[in-house]
Amino acid sequence: MIRKIVNINKEKCNGCGLCVNACHEGAIELVNGKAELISDEYCDGLGDCLPECPTGAISIIERESKDYDEELVAKKAKEKEEAMPCGCPGTAARKIERASDKNEYTDKKNLEDFSAASELTQWPVQLRLINTNAPYLKNAKLLVAADCTAYACGDFHKKFIKDHITVIGCPKLDDIKYYEDKLTEIIEKNDLKSITVVRMEVPCCSGIVNAVKNAMLRAKTIIPYEEVIISI
Repeated sequence: MIRKIVNINKEKCNGCGLCVNACHEGAIELVNGKAELISDEYCDGLGDCLPECPTGAISIIERESKDYDEELVAKKAKEKEEAMPCGCPGTAARKIERASDKNEYTDKKNLEDFSAASELTQWPVQLRLINTNAPYLKNAKLLVAADCTAYACGDFHKKFIKDHITVIGCPKLDDIKYYEDKLTEIIEKNDLKSITVVRMEVPCCSGIVNAVKNAMLRAKTIIPYEEVIISI
């Protein structure tokens, strides 16, 4: 029969796995680092995966295909629950609970090895992988950090990550226009309390500042803003 069904452009796919997490029917899996529709019978054609794709690799087309099989989907879901996780679960949005009153490393013999606990409270952190609908973004204090800053600043967690939701990217090596689009969407959807940008002193790092400022202008939302420059 002719019906609507997901189509994946593998040349555009970056293998992030966000569509895998978004597809409740389990119709999409990562195969050799690329998203793939594993069976027409698993795809209902509704396209829950479309808004999660950061590269526009997924579309809905009409073509000859088998009917959507709800019983087969239910069977697959049950098998998945009983099996070990597969695909790319590392990109799933999650909140990380941190103890506020003590270091997370409590074994005295290890305290010298771990002098400071992580302040990270969410995953993932790479801006390309962030789901703009992730609940941890609501009313967040957003930290937008250039990749190198955490390596140049020894107490980066304490100074910047603490009490913030963290996203990172490289304005020189990454697609800064895509980052601007993603930041615009984050600002429009989440009523952020503040934005802090941490960048290196090198000129190319100004791109991440421009991306944030342009995103605020495009979203027509002015948010309390701070910019910090880390020296080499």
